[in-house]
Amino acid sequence: MRLKDSPSIGPIPMTGGLKKFIEILIFVFRRLIRSKARINAEFNQFKVKVDISGYGPQTLHYAHHTSSRPDAIPLLFVQGWPGSFLEARKIIEPLTNPPDTSTQAFHVIVPSIPGFGPGDPPAKSGFGPMLTARAFNILMVDVLGYKQFVTQGGDWGTMITRSMALQFPKHVRACHHNFFPCGPPPWYKAPLTMGRLILSSYLYSKREMDSIKQMQRYQNEQNGYLKVQSTRPQSLGFGLGDSPIGLLGWLVEKFHEWMDVANYTMPDDEIINFVMMHWMQGATPGLRYYKMAFAEEGEFSITHMMSRYSDVPVGLSHFPKEIALPPYDWVAAVANEQIRREHDRGGHFAAVECPELLVQDLREWFSSNVVRKAMQG
Repeated sequence: MRLKDSPSIGPIPMTGGLKKFIEILIFVFRRLIRSKARINAEFNQFKVKVDISGYGPQTLHYAHHTSSRPDAIPLLFVQGWPGSFLEARKIIEPLTNPPDTSTQAFHVIVPSIPGFGPGDPPAKSGFGPMLTARAFNILMVDVLGYKQFVTQGGDWGTMITRSMALQFPKHVRACHHNFFPCGPPPWYKAPLTMGRLILSSYLYSKREMDSIKQMQRYQNEQNGYLKVQSTRPQSLGFGLGDSPIGLLGWLVEKFHEWMDVANYTMPDDEIINFVMMHWMQGATPGLRYYKMAFAEEGEFSITHMMSRYSDVPVGLSHFPKEIALPPYDWVAAVANEQIRREHDRGGHFAAVECPELLVQDLREWFSSNVVRKAMQG
């Protein structure tokens, strides 16, 4: 499967401001054409139709890169919004072809959430993280034949892979996250955790206090998009789907707020490519995913999953500008956290901003004895 080329645009005889505007558009579209060629050259892309229990047929887009190493572990990498499968661009090669045989290798599978990028939008309403988890499990087990595998997720990818671990622990043997939203457990279930929270100014580390402040800032200043997209996505979609500049502004604000901009600046081509992954769908499917997520019902839906414990072993990477990675004892109430690596740079888009750090953590965690034992189970 290949991304389709945009039609070529030749010179247009105009004068004044309109001519300048058209020249800018021509410049952008020509860069997009070149970018599509590079994307098609870098990613092994496929589409497959799967039949999802409780939903029906849905076409999935995914990239699949295999390692030549016989000991390679299948790794499912799942992105979020406003990202796309392009987030894996910088980590596929070092994960599939490590520098030496002593370093863990992976078969890397990067599916697109339906409606994100070149993936087909959901065939009908109701497609949220719980159903996405079912779809991706079918992709891994039934389509690709990986009966046991590990996962990495950030943003929606965290929700999807957490749901997969709860629904399919037989197949999902270990998880890694760089984003892990959860609240403190109820005081009657974890009185020591609540006491520690009450005395946080004395008992929390500086890193934990900074994380709490980051989460509070997100709740107070940065989650307006969440409320709109989870309640009125179609209204927003009419505007953003009709204006590439509007969509650019809506998404770039998130990149600026959630990235560690002191240490990473997105190149122009990278910004354009990320925005176009949503523009090609008319913007609305990615926005609607929020509403579908909070409308799902059942024990593996997002509202129930957030407080459910999974014993699938988990490794975490903490980047200082990440918007949600709570203290250890909060996470321990819902996840079997085994390892956490803290870094001094990086933000919400770790695979884009600091791929070498994320790759390092993935290699360490998934080659650990805990994961090796889990993969033998």
